[in-house]
Amino acid sequence: MRPFFLGSAGCRPAAFGRWPKALGNANTRGDEPCSRQLAGNMVRPLGCLQLADWIADFREHIEQMRVAPNDKPGAIRAQLPKQGPDEGESFERILGDIDGIILPGMVHWSHPMFLGYFGWTSTAPGILAEVLSAPLNVNAMTWRTCPAATELETVVVDWLRQWVGLPEQFGGVVYDTASVGIMHALAVAREEAAPATRELGLTDRNLPRFRIYTCDQAHSAAEKAAIALGLGEENVVRVPSDNQFRMDVNSLGRSVAEDRLKGFHPMAIVATVGTTATASVDPIPDIAKICRAGKMWLHIDAAYGGGFAMVQEYEWLRDGWDLADSVVINPHKTVFVPLDFSVLYVRDLERLRRVFTLVPEVLRGDTIEGERNYMDYGIQLGRRFRALKAWVIWRSLGRDGIVASLREQIRLANLFSEWIERDDRFELVAPVSMGVVCFRFVGDAAPSPRAATTARGRAGSIDRIDQLNSGIVERINASGRAYLTQTKLCGQTVMRIGLGNILTTEEHLRKAWGLIREAADDVGT
Repeated sequence: MRPFFLGSAGCRPAAFGRWPKALGNANTRGDEPCSRQLAGNMVRPLGCLQLADWIADFREHIEQMRVAPNDKPGAIRAQLPKQGPDEGESFERILGDIDGIILPGMVHWSHPMFLGYFGWTSTAPGILAEVLSAPLNVNAMTWRTCPAATELETVVVDWLRQWVGLPEQFGGVVYDTASVGIMHALAVAREEAAPATRELGLTDRNLPRFRIYTCDQAHSAAEKAAIALGLGEENVVRVPSDNQFRMDVNSLGRSVAEDRLKGFHPMAIVATVGTTATASVDPIPDIAKICRAGKMWLHIDAAYGGGFAMVQEYEWLRDGWDLADSVVINPHKTVFVPLDFSVLYVRDLERLRRVFTLVPEVLRGDTIEGERNYMDYGIQLGRRFRALKAWVIWRSLGRDGIVASLREQIRLANLFSEWIERDDRFELVAPVSMGVVCFRFVGDAAPSPRAATTARGRAGSIDRIDQLNSGIVERINASGRAYLTQTKLCGQTVMRIGLGNILTTEEHLRKAWGLIREAADDVGT
């Protein structure tokens, strides 16, 4: 794994803060105007080589740090000036404060013992590519404003499309997150359900109330999109899940039919491949049938699960994608691109462009017929050169390298589940999916989240078991030795790990399991 990361045995010890001494004040360096210094003459004296060395040290010695601070709110703010400086400060001093104030106050998502949320990772190619994008500092809004950025984005999103098996009819656009992607997708769904909404809006048009359907296990992005689009949070219908935490298709069908009878207009269904809590996968082909029968938009949130569709054993995740109207994938979750990088794919990308194209007079000379201008495919005008980092990373790792790392995440998740099953004080509460494991401490015996809530175990009542599981998570996180998260399944508190960091090895996972068992001993007595 070493080639994936900055850092080598030859790097100096982790003495963060050793920056060049002769940096001076940014606005008092001899007679050179500040504007010239900031324009680039100080890039070398500002210590690019030292910065690279610092990054290497940080990566190599990250295990020596706490995974997360245990400070009270306001602790970081109290160490910072209340007002901005009137005069510039030396770069050495600024970086010293990064070492002394910022780093100790961070949750280190790149730490190999960080097992919370959906773990992700930064690779050496990703770090270097981010550094490259800053001096380039282009605005990738049209082809003319940066042809390379436009054409490279088109290429890399098509690489990913091919890797995950989406049909050629799907075109992609890079946004920051899946939440922004789903908002754009539902904006197109709204326009197709009520043409001319782009020009006239929704008010005073005698339109029915539009409905969006998603699973009770899905991300809250659907509600946020409904709020932003003027559809209303109450018009997002949460469909019950089955015993594997997947959208129940029978319940979905009933909800859609009942809403039609009540005068609502079922507009879209948001299905998920890799839900936030359990990484469960909705039955996409069955959901697609309901969409087609009711002329509804089908959006697939594959923000987490999309990357795993590259793995041969997980190609079943793709089932039904060819029937979707839009699919979102977050390479910053599972395809090793640093945050942020999310791709929205739309069947016939022109549908998206028709909703958002709006060329200001000042840019009319910058658009070229027949060339893609990405400002036409969303609400943003200014756009970062995000495609560069994906291109660098994916060329460096290759598809085979990405798939090998995803397979290791799957292996570790299943190994962790085996340890849980061998300890009768713990139980799995959902099927292990991709890199996510949901489990809980139950004492000698206790009901699973899907079981009746009247049973009791040695550890006490359901409420008591919930408290114990929360206590285990809080104790571990406060220790700084590892980090995991908790969630609610069927109203009960469960622990959860999400693997995704290439730095996390089987040894780290064994350490985490030892910490969990140790904390269980402490809180359960």
